[in-house]
Amino acid sequence: MQVIGLIHIALSLSVAMGLSACHAQNNTTQNENNKASSAENVSSTLKINQSYQVHQIARFNEPWGMALLPDGRLLITEKQGKLQLFNPVTKQKMQVAGVPQVAYGGQGGLGDIVLGPEFAKNPHVYLSYAEAGQGGYGAVVVRAELDLINSQKPQLKNIQRIWTQVPKVMGRGHYAHRLLFGSDGTLWISSGERQQFDPAQDLQSNLGKILRLHADGSVMKDNPFMTQGEIAKQIWTLGHRNPLGMAFDSKGQLWVAEMGPKGGDELNLIVKGANYGYPIVSNGDHYDGTNIPDHHTHPEFKAPELDWTPVISPSSLIFYTGDMLPQWKNKALLGGLSSQSIVVVDTRLKPVQEVQRLEMNTRIRGLLQASDGGLWVIEDGRDASLLKLTAK
Repeated sequence: MQVIGLIHIALSLSVAMGLSACHAQNNTTQNENNKASSAENVSSTLKINQSYQVHQIARFNEPWGMALLPDGRLLITEKQGKLQLFNPVTKQKMQVAGVPQVAYGGQGGLGDIVLGPEFAKNPHVYLSYAEAGQGGYGAVVVRAELDLINSQKPQLKNIQRIWTQVPKVMGRGHYAHRLLFGSDGTLWISSGERQQFDPAQDLQSNLGKILRLHADGSVMKDNPFMTQGEIAKQIWTLGHRNPLGMAFDSKGQLWVAEMGPKGGDELNLIVKGANYGYPIVSNGDHYDGTNIPDHHTHPEFKAPELDWTPVISPSSLIFYTGDMLPQWKNKALLGGLSSQSIVVVDTRLKPVQEVQRLEMNTRIRGLLQASDGGLWVIEDGRDASLLKLTAK
C-alpha cells in the first residue's frame, strides 16, 4: 500500500493544526446531546436491556489501566506514575515500587498495563507511559518482572524498553498507548497521532498506527510493510487518530475504538495493511468547523463499522465473555468519557449496532471482565471510583 501524499491534505490541515483538542474533556452540553440521542443509535427491534447493579469498591487517583492477576487481585495504574496492587476481598491497596519516571501532564502519564502471555512461568508485566525527550513527548512501552515474593513490598524488576513512539512532538495529547496480547502471544500497541495529523499517513512514523510485535518488542516477519523501512516494519494498519480501545472478539478478529475529531467516533474492524483514512477522511469535522470529507467520498480507505455523532469519547474496549450478564455475552463494551456511559455494541449484526447504553453519570476510563463474570469499571479523574457491575 502506498502512503497517501501529504499534498492532498495540506490545505485542510493548515487551519486546523491548532484546533485539535481532544473531545474527551467533560462537556455538559455534549453529555445532554448524547443522552438525548442515545435512543436514535439503538434500533428498537435490536435493543437489549441487561439488568445490573453497581457496587463501589475503592477509590484511586486518576486511574488509567487495569490488569487482573490469577489470584484475583488487580493491578491499577494511576496517571501520576503510581502502580497499585489491590485486593478486592480485603480492600488492601499497596503501591508497587520500581515504576519508571513518567511525564505527567495533559493526557500523558502512566498508561496501560497487561500481563505477559506466559505470566504463570515468567511474571512479566507490560506498561505504557509518556516520557519527555528530544523534540517533546512520546509514549514508550516497557516489560518488567513483577516481584510479589515479599507480600508487603511488591516491586518491578529488570525493566526493559521494548517500544518507543517516534517522533517525539510537542503537546501532550493523543498518546493512545493501549496494550493487548493475542492468543498467539503477539503484542498489539495502539499509537495515537499526537494531534499532529500528518504522521497518521506516514510510514516513517509509528504515530497514528496499530502496531504488531513479538512479546520482546521485535518485529513480526509477516507484517504488511516489511519493505518500506525500519519503522514501517512495526505497522499493521495506519490512518488512525486516537485509538484508545483494542479487543479481540470470539472469532479472533481485532477491533479498535478511537476518538474522532468533532464528531465521528469510530469502532473499526482491523484488517491487515488497511488504511483507515485519518486525517484525509473522517465522519467528523475539525474543531474550527472546517469540513473533513466523509469516508464514503474515499472508498480506498477502510470505513468504520460504526460511528457516533454526537460523540461517546471511547476510552476503552472489551468483549464480554462471561455468563453473569448473559445479554452482553460476545458483545463489545466501550467505556465513554464525555458520554459518561458504557456502550454495548453487537458486532455480529449487519450493520453493526449499538444495542444498549448504560448511563453511568461519570466519565468511564476503563473496563475489565472479572473472574466471576462481573465487570470491573474504573472512573476517570481524581478520587475516581473502582466499581463492580454484577447481576441484579
